[in-house]
Amino acid sequence: MIQFTIEDRDGERQTLEIPEGINLSLMEVLKASDYNILATCGGMALCATCHVQVLEGFDALPPARDAELDMLDTLPDADPDSRLACQLRVDESLEGGIFKIRGEEQ
Repeated sequence: MIQFTIEDRDGERQTLEIPEGINLSLMEVLKASDYNILATCGGMALCATCHVQVLEGFDALPPARDAELDMLDTLPDADPDSRLACQLRVDESLEGGIFKIRGEEQ
């Protein structure tokens, strides 16, 4: 199992346990876990409505691709530790991470 923590917009934290090899993005897991996240483009790195801030574990993540970086550059509230949840695969790189939801609500 892969364990990581999600902090919602109210500051409440919940640890999620996801089976290894599930082949889902963090965005898909957030939606399936009933987090209020818009994810308008469905995971294409075109809308940034699945914006998360990585509070812990940023260095363990794979580097962002150009499309993700370009989209993050359009956000006025993006930080150096911002990522798009749709571009993060649920794998061992997320283990122990803490992700704060920053994207738009549904």
